[in-house]
Amino acid sequence: MSGLDESLRQRILQFITEALAEDVGAGDFTSEATIPATKRDTARLLVKDVGVLAGVEMARMIFAYLDPTMEFDQRMSDGDYMHVGDEAFFVTCNSRALLQAERLVLNTMQRMSGIATLANRYAFEVEDLPVKVLDTRKTTPNLRFLEKWAVRLGGGDNYREGLYDRIMIKDNHVDAAGSLTKAIEGVQSFFRENNMQLPITVEVRNLVELMEVLHVGQVDRIMLDNFELPLLREAVAHIGDRFETEASGGITLDSIRAVAETGVNFISVGALTHSATSLDLSLKVIK
Repeated sequence: MSGLDESLRQRILQFITEALAEDVGAGDFTSEATIPATKRDTARLLVKDVGVLAGVEMARMIFAYLDPTMEFDQRMSDGDYMHVGDEAFFVTCNSRALLQAERLVLNTMQRMSGIATLANRYAFEVEDLPVKVLDTRKTTPNLRFLEKWAVRLGGGDNYREGLYDRIMIKDNHVDAAGSLTKAIEGVQSFFRENNMQLPITVEVRNLVELMEVLHVGQVDRIMLDNFELPLLREAVAHIGDRFETEASGGITLDSIRAVAETGVNFISVGALTHSATSLDLSLKVIK
């Protein structure tokens, strides 16, 4: 379980427990009816697509959870570029445990590999520029930790984990508070009253709102949402190095480089997680 901190490891174990409870329920009766309880088999994870591999460590933990005596022969690592015909790993374990693990391993690895591959494509487009590609909160409920893990494996960066680790003042907050100024001042008052501090991002929708934020200050990052390229360049020039800059809103593989060339520090892309396509992997018993 190299590279996994304890909090992530515990979250993975919780996920495995819940996922198996959903899938296995009272028992895998097909396997119990057809396979002797003590039989052991070896299976291989075969790559049938091109992209970035993700979920190998997850697979190892799933097999170990179901059969602590399993033997895991790893041939590829998370984050490796994979080609059709590559063999990621071989696993030898109790045959019933193997079949209980099969679908959970594949569902997880295929999804994670798809996200890692898409993140890698976005990061590749701007790899020579001083900008970071960020994910968003547009993730599958209860699977955010997996999807953000996959983004990291693909070369992207994680933004906030949730609503609790960064202040992000967006359009709805501004409209509900009455103005950008009131929203920002409300955050600062909240910090004082609760003796706390978090990084602050504020979203602006046009140059008028940008000028208001530049006047008020008291934030760390300005998110320029759905700005056309000429306006984005102008906004970045106005901000200079006073605050971090972030571009967001409908950014695609075709447009990300032009956006990055405006000089923004960060580009947030919801598509990394909400539009990734699962890659094709198979897990077959070796006869």
